[in-house]
Amino acid sequence: MEFTKKIKSLVNLRQASRSSVDLTEIESPEAEEPVVIREKEPGNKGLNDPQVEQEILDSIEAVFYSDESFDASEYKLKEIPETPDINEISSEKTKLVSQLHVVSKKLSALILQNQSALADELQCVTEMQKTLEEACTICGQSRNLLAQTKQDFTTASLGILASYRKREQLKCLLRSLCMIKTLQETDVRLRELLEEEDYPGAIQLCLECQKAASTFKHFSCISELSTKLQDTLVMTEEQLDVALSKVCTHFDKVHYEKLQEAYSLLGKTQTAVDQLLMHFASAIHNTAFTIVLEYAEKNSGGKERSHQKRQYSDLCQLIDSENFTPCLVDLCKALWQIMRSYWCILEWHDIFNVNRKQMDDSVNSDEFNLNYIHQKLEHGLLRVWQDVQQKVKSYILASDMSHFKFDEFIHILALIQRLIDIGEDFCGSRSEDLQESVRKQSVNYFRNYHRGFMEELRTFLENESWEICPVHSAFSAVHLQEFRFLARTASKSFSSSPEKSDKSSRDSFFKKQADGNNPFDEKLEEEEKEDILSPLENDDLERSHYNSDSDDSEIPEELKKDFIDENAEDIPRKVQTKMNKKSTSGGRKKQVPILTNTALNVLRSFGKYMQMMSVLKPIAFDVLICMTQLFDYYMYSVYIFFAKEMSDLTENILSNKLKTTLKRIRENLMIEEGTEAFDNRNKDKIPPPKLSVAVDLRKVEDLHGLAERVAAAESLVFLAEQFELLHPHLELLIPSTKRAFLQQFCSQTVSQAAELRRPIYMAVAARSIDYEQIVILMSAVKWDVNEIMSQHSSYVDILLRELQIFSMRLSEVSRKIPLPKEAYDLLWEHCIRLANHSFIEGFSGARKCTNGGRALMQLDYQQFVSKLERLTELQPLPGKELVESYIKAYYMLEQNLEQWIRSHKEYTNKQLIGLVNCITQLNKKGRQRLINLIEEGDKLRR
Repeated sequence: MEFTKKIKSLVNLRQASRSSVDLTEIESPEAEEPVVIREKEPGNKGLNDPQVEQEILDSIEAVFYSDESFDASEYKLKEIPETPDINEISSEKTKLVSQLHVVSKKLSALILQNQSALADELQCVTEMQKTLEEACTICGQSRNLLAQTKQDFTTASLGILASYRKREQLKCLLRSLCMIKTLQETDVRLRELLEEEDYPGAIQLCLECQKAASTFKHFSCISELSTKLQDTLVMTEEQLDVALSKVCTHFDKVHYEKLQEAYSLLGKTQTAVDQLLMHFASAIHNTAFTIVLEYAEKNSGGKERSHQKRQYSDLCQLIDSENFTPCLVDLCKALWQIMRSYWCILEWHDIFNVNRKQMDDSVNSDEFNLNYIHQKLEHGLLRVWQDVQQKVKSYILASDMSHFKFDEFIHILALIQRLIDIGEDFCGSRSEDLQESVRKQSVNYFRNYHRGFMEELRTFLENESWEICPVHSAFSAVHLQEFRFLARTASKSFSSSPEKSDKSSRDSFFKKQADGNNPFDEKLEEEEKEDILSPLENDDLERSHYNSDSDDSEIPEELKKDFIDENAEDIPRKVQTKMNKKSTSGGRKKQVPILTNTALNVLRSFGKYMQMMSVLKPIAFDVLICMTQLFDYYMYSVYIFFAKEMSDLTENILSNKLKTTLKRIRENLMIEEGTEAFDNRNKDKIPPPKLSVAVDLRKVEDLHGLAERVAAAESLVFLAEQFELLHPHLELLIPSTKRAFLQQFCSQTVSQAAELRRPIYMAVAARSIDYEQIVILMSAVKWDVNEIMSQHSSYVDILLRELQIFSMRLSEVSRKIPLPKEAYDLLWEHCIRLANHSFIEGFSGARKCTNGGRALMQLDYQQFVSKLERLTELQPLPGKELVESYIKAYYMLEQNLEQWIRSHKEYTNKQLIGLVNCITQLNKKGRQRLINLIEEGDKLRR
């Protein structure tokens, strides 16, 4: 270390003595000669190479350029080891010398490069020196003048000036103090304005105070007041925001104008509309939550206090069926009020924008702001409706409504439909989410309801006594309570314009409630009694027609009453007698509708199902299918009760179209005996009903239950007529793509209801008269007589007597039940056809027959026809030409007979063979040929 210190001191001495050895003095710029720096010749001539010089410069350590206080000597000496090596020191010295040489050369080059700049800078210094000398001269002159002024002015004059200045300063101070006092008292006035909810005045005053405070901000008290005014302004904005949130539930035009003016003063109208949309979202959530919470606590009896911590969807699940509808009504009322407030706000801005655009001075400056607010509010329509829709959707889906009563469920659907209509008027939305939730609940409810009603219908049918329910002659489905909605729907659709723009459509609904009335306060369905004493206007023409064709004095008082008494007892006998008079041949111009209690119940269900279709458009077609099942089930029940026995005996009694219809009903709707109803495989099927044991169809005196058969057949026909009457309304309730199904059902099923009359009344006609006994009696008649008889056979009198008894029993039954003309005609038609069939069967059973015998056949039949025409009004007698043609065929020649056989397919094979065997003019060969022809034709028919 001692050696290092000595070396350092030696180096310092040499640096001090050689500080100017390497560089010559820089000559003065006035000499205008270049500065010459003499460099000490380096020991290595390769240093003049620029590349080598650059490498040497790059090899200099960065620490040498750190700062001015850096001691390079000390730094290098510290690098010398404890045991120095002369070679290393010598090598390091050579390196440092070369670096010094390169640096000195670089420095010299830079000095030469900047010589002109140095000369310019020295010139500037010279000019500055001259300027300073002039300034010193001016200062000396000023001091001399001040000394002269001091001698000229007295102390009194300066005192006056000082007093005047002091007075002006005090006046300025007084004005400042008054302003400070006023500013301090402003806080009280601000609070008063806020309490009065005069937000524009408060903000205007606060802004003026802030402006004044900025002028006197040099006072410390004013600085504190400025901070307080800023806090007051912030508090005012908070109160303004609270007041803005109240507008969401209750809109006041005057109050809202003040709020908009206040935000305009703050320059935050755009912020206000953003805040407004947030407040509407909060208002919808808080309002819905509060209402549902109230009913949830009511349901728990107020014992459960943890409901407030629950989610909205969880609260909705706590509402029981008893409180479900009242809660929904309150929820809809509250949400409607919020939507109406939003609509009023939007309307206010529309009017405000129009008024502002009429002012030329403000159009350019406010146009962007007005457009921004208008677009925000327009876009907010859908946002508000989506929030409302989600709240109601969550409420609906949270409960199981499958066990609700039908009227209550329809009421709920009507509420939701009204809300959907409001939403469509509000923003043009189709409310897909809300409709989907309603559809889910409706499908679940309707599936259970329809299943239960089908079982109920089965029970009704199994306990039906098939008696007539007394109704007015002008009665139709529209007189029932369940169909009242059709009139209201028609009036609404008629009064509404089909073409409306979105805005005008929205205005049309909300302006209707502009007086503040809540649409959910109105009764969705007016309570109307089923009083047909006040029939609908479209029945007036029918009533007048009835009154012109009949005498009211002959109508029983029980039937003059325009009501449906489902619990009415049997009509008194004297009333039935009058009814019978109206149901006979002379008084059938206006027939009283025949309707059973079950048919009336089905008709009521039609109305309920249509109500559901009108409010449930998404499942309207599914409801229609269930509605057709009701008709199918009633129709098939009437068939198996009163017509199946006849269709089993006589295959051709049913038309092909009716057979197809009944087969479809049996396969699609009926479940096999012993199979569980409504299981997974047969969820849409139901067992066929069984006829009540109270209904006796075997009494000959009652024509084998003719009264019950008439009630069943005619009630089915009446149901079909009412279905056709409802056809146009049903088409409007279902999608247009599904109307082909309805048309097909009406043409293939409903139209076949009247066809069931034939087998139903055929059973009465076939059993009331013993046609087999007549055929047996005819077989005992000798048809091979040679002389023409003048007296007809006895079996004719027996058959006519049977028909007379039938006529008397028919009259007796008609006293109990009004017999429609269609039933009367069909009964006699079947009786006459069966009698004619018996004639043909008896004639075909003759083994031998002469011309006299064939004449006897004609005599017997003519006697029968002449007497029969007195018993019945039916003209012409059905099947008469078949008997006459059969008798006349006896006289035909072989060739004509063959052609006759080919053209008459209505006769049986037995009847045709019997005819051929009785013809005496045929030889054996010809007879056999005709028999073969008949048998071949029978095979072809099969």
